[in-house]
Amino acid sequence: MAYLRLPASVIPLFLLFTFSHMSSKTMVAGARFLLETSLPQVPELPKPELPPLHKPELPQLPKPELPQLPKPELPTLPKPELPTLPKPELPTLPKPKLPPVPHVPTLPKPEGLKLAEEPHVPELPKPELPPRPNFPTLPKPELPKLPEIPPLPHLPADLPKPTLPSIPTLPKDTPGPSLIPPHKTTYP
Repeated sequence: MAYLRLPASVIPLFLLFTFSHMSSKTMVAGARFLLETSLPQVPELPKPELPPLHKPELPQLPKPELPQLPKPELPTLPKPELPTLPKPELPTLPKPKLPPVPHVPTLPKPEGLKLAEEPHVPELPKPELPPRPNFPTLPKPELPKLPEIPPLPHLPADLPKPTLPSIPTLPKDTPGPSLIPPHKTTYP
């Protein structure tokens, strides 16, 4: 019987082959090329302005008067009479005869019997507790007086605005420092 399975050493090579084909750089480079290319700008042509056209006025035609025709009178038709149908009568069913209700004798009330009374619970004497011992009352501690805080000095409502020192500026004719050397305009 023949084996149809791949050996275990072939599987990593197969995976490496598939992943190498999935990440191709040509597609990325092509997309980047399309993004970086700029389309030529087409100048916009000015829109021509046409002078306003004169609207011709059409002469108004008189409205023709149509003769009023008499309305034709339609003959009135008599209302059709529908035959009356007899009302269906439901047959009356005979009332069933019910048997008489059996007589239930009433029980006589017992006169000499009384309901059981609740048993009398004797009252228990209240236990006498020994008197509480007299504890001496402690005097309330007096807190020391705190020194008074001096009042805050009164500040005027309108304080003068502080003046900021001015920042020195460079003259406009002085060139700034540059890392690029000046170009020579003459050829040797």
